[in-house]
Amino acid sequence: MATLFLPAVLRPPYYAELAAARAAYLRQEPATAFHHLERAHVLGQRWAFPHTQVHLLMLRHGLRIGSRREVLGQIPRVMLGFLGSLVGRVPIGNTGGANVPAEQPMPIPADLEAWLRLD
Repeated sequence: MATLFLPAVLRPPYYAELAAARAAYLRQEPATAFHHLERAHVLGQRWAFPHTQVHLLMLRHGLRIGSRREVLGQIPRVMLGFLGSLVGRVPIGNTGGANVPAEQPMPIPADLEAWLRLD
């Protein structure tokens, strides 16, 4: 099914954002790591598996930093994000964190928008 897996053209920037998040955690920079998870979310939110993967990583982030708000905010996003991607109901540009409403569309950064246009 086309809505399950990230298109090949988006894999390099998506995995680069995940790698940047991992590197930021190693440098003890959780805010920077979360920023990269948000960017990965924007890239992957239309496809069920990468969308869910990012929400699981955001849940893990909440646990790492001891943020009850992030943990509680990510639990429904993990479950509903998968389904939202499958049916094509995602708020484009939404960064995925518990600090923003789950259904709020947001502007897409220009560099990510260029990648998404290639899809």
